[in-house]
Amino acid sequence: MADVTESSITIDAAPAAVLAVIADVGAYPDWAAGMASTEVLATGAAGRPGRARFSLDSGPIKDTYVLDYTWSVRKDGTGTVSWVLVEATIISRLDGSYVLQAVGPGTEVTYRLAVDVKIPMLGMLKRKAERVIIDTALKDLQKRVEG
Repeated sequence: MADVTESSITIDAAPAAVLAVIADVGAYPDWAAGMASTEVLATGAAGRPGRARFSLDSGPIKDTYVLDYTWSVRKDGTGTVSWVLVEATIISRLDGSYVLQAVGPGTEVTYRLAVDVKIPMLGMLKRKAERVIIDTALKDLQKRVEG
């Protein structure tokens, strides 16, 4: 992915526990900032979401979008969960991934994200928005898993 923003966090839980929270798309509105609603449209391997619809209500950005997921993870929860944007109204690109690696008794989670919108936006502002999205998502994920 070109123009990708990336950040990492270490979560005090096994990769399988972190992966379980990521895979529970239906619970995102309970803990993910700005997520108004979610719906799993199709399931894939191991009953994980293959396609899901999200309604985002995050300040100036309000959109409903659909993502297709790829789950390249091992039984212990390590590996990569990636997604690509299928459809949206305002968002024109929302491709990303979580990479989970065991680190001692915990998990290092690296979040990569490439976002674009159909409205004109300076590259610098777009990168800042991506950074805020990623940092918030990682902190929210950590709170949910460790909470």
